[in-house]
Amino acid sequence: MKIAWLFPGQGAQKVGMGADLAGVFPAARQVFEEADEALGFGLSRLCFEGPEEELRLTANTQPATLATSIAALRALQSQIKLTPEVAAGHSLGEYSALVAAGALSLGDALRAVRARGQLMQEACPAGQGTMAALIGVDPAAVSQLCNEASRDGEVVVPANLNAPGQIVVSGHAGAVRRALEAAKAAGGSASVELKVSAPFHSPLMEPARRGMTPVLDQLGVRPLDFGVIANVTGEVNRDAGRVKALLLEQIVAPVRWEESMGTLVRMGGEEAIEFGAGRVLMGLMRRINRGVKVYQADTPAAIEATVKALTAKA
Repeated sequence: MKIAWLFPGQGAQKVGMGADLAGVFPAARQVFEEADEALGFGLSRLCFEGPEEELRLTANTQPATLATSIAALRALQSQIKLTPEVAAGHSLGEYSALVAAGALSLGDALRAVRARGQLMQEACPAGQGTMAALIGVDPAAVSQLCNEASRDGEVVVPANLNAPGQIVVSGHAGAVRRALEAAKAAGGSASVELKVSAPFHSPLMEPARRGMTPVLDQLGVRPLDFGVIANVTGEVNRDAGRVKALLLEQIVAPVRWEESMGTLVRMGGEEAIEFGAGRVLMGLMRRINRGVKVYQADTPAAIEATVKALTAKA
């Protein structure tokens, strides 16, 4: 059975994330204990109890999302033995996928994404940049809209190539809003500006990319147990020597999620499991390829149902 593991990025976070997993599965509880120790503060309490405004801070959201995803993975692994054909993570989720593949230790990854969140937040002054989801506009049209909206020293670029008819753009606030209005005029009436704290995956993140260089230099990268689809290429990477460069480039480059899922399908992937809070990746897969069945591992009940379904197939 060829199965893929999927890991969400930030945006799916909510107060209470992981609490039920930690309450039911000792393996999940251990992940949060490791996270608290690695970071030197109560990340688990922030995940379980909030407050929400603190959890939404990018420097907290990123390690919280990673810890919850790995807790869900460890919970499922305590119930069934599975090895994926490949793994993929959306933006921040690529770190979760690399932990799952054994390339990064949990502690190292948590410390790295906390630094990543801080650097990304500091890279662009508040209010200077933003992001918008352009709905119902094809990639060629989005590229043209971005080119036309980039002027007067402001730039906007495609940032998340998520699924057919769903592309997120990022950059200076003025340029993003010009692209947004043009998209609406071109028929993308559902397009909307996103409530985000920074213009992620755009040239405005260059200071964060530079800042992450020494952080990633300190990471030990072990051989991957299985391939991880890289956001910046949409292709499978099995080379530990390429991991750091791909993670650095990812900060300023677009997330090629639709291409990544196309790679998964070409490898024969017909089933996947989404680990962590929310069901964003399941929703995107419905838009990309309805032939791929996505199981959930975000709650004890979902894990029980996933284990039952996979056991029946074995």
